[in-house]
Amino acid sequence: MKRIGFLSFGHWNPHPQSAVRTASDVLLQSIDLAVAAEEAGADGAYFRVHHFAQQLASPFPLLAAAGAKTSRIELGTGVIDMRYENPLYMAEDAGAADLIAGGRLQLGISRGSPEQVIEGYRYFGHDPRDGESDADMARRHTAQFLEVIEGEGFAKPSPRPMFPNPPGLLRVEPHSPGLRDRIWWGAGTRATAEWTAQQGMNLMSSTLLTEDTGVPFHQLQAEQIQVFRDGWREAGWEREPRVSVSRSIFPLVTAQDHANFGADRASSDQVGMIDGSVARFGKTYAAEPDELVRQLAEDEAIAAADTLLLTIPNLLGVDYNAQLLRSLLTEVAPALGWRD
Repeated sequence: MKRIGFLSFGHWNPHPQSAVRTASDVLLQSIDLAVAAEEAGADGAYFRVHHFAQQLASPFPLLAAAGAKTSRIELGTGVIDMRYENPLYMAEDAGAADLIAGGRLQLGISRGSPEQVIEGYRYFGHDPRDGESDADMARRHTAQFLEVIEGEGFAKPSPRPMFPNPPGLLRVEPHSPGLRDRIWWGAGTRATAEWTAQQGMNLMSSTLLTEDTGVPFHQLQAEQIQVFRDGWREAGWEREPRVSVSRSIFPLVTAQDHANFGADRASSDQVGMIDGSVARFGKTYAAEPDELVRQLAEDEAIAAADTLLLTIPNLLGVDYNAQLLRSLLTEVAPALGWRD
């Protein structure tokens, strides 16, 4: 395991006990948490994207702001729902945010999770073509996005432009070199992991898989990672791919830790339904640091991945989540081979 970062769902709730009560709160606290995570020694700050919800939705202003406030930490998403995206406008936003951050963006994209509204992408002006599913549309948007961020010209210049053009076809600007290699696909199955490898994207695997074979979650996820790595090798890509897995991990160090997460000691994998299909959900890890080291050492997917993303309870505020990160980075991660 080379890198450890956090993944925030970016909730806000006006409840009096919430430390994050407004959209302004969650945006500003997300920037502060990225700064605190960098100071604590973490490697990444990642944010979920959900539309029509009291959660983070438009990631690029946040990523640009966090990029301007930090200097080392990776900044990413997990994941952007490509059903909602205009690929060319997204390429402009992503290029600008990546340049502000000095090439530190790690963008997780995918078909997205179950929606808050019915076919919400249609409100954004996106309709599947005849015979095309919403998942097909997401992959079509993705293919166009990946193509334009390569930086090759494709648009015919005007013969009477407002400003002089360089020779040849024009590309989307601003272009950020290297961004194409830092795109990840959030895959929920082994088949999708193989497709991800074929497209030359890194693999992002979360705390749920949209298939179930009866084996423990971490073993099924390890199978998914192996399928991805095999597919990458068969595709003949020259660079080394990256793989991340997400986990809910809570070191029980303080009295507040025990009060908040002590009941999760008995957590186990769950099987449920997502969009009408069977899914397997990974358990929450909550224990004293020594016990966490023992449990996590048996997690085959963590061992197979190079990046671990810790899902955090952002409603508890910046200070508490920074303390959680410090506890894990200092008392758990070194024993698991972090940065070895």
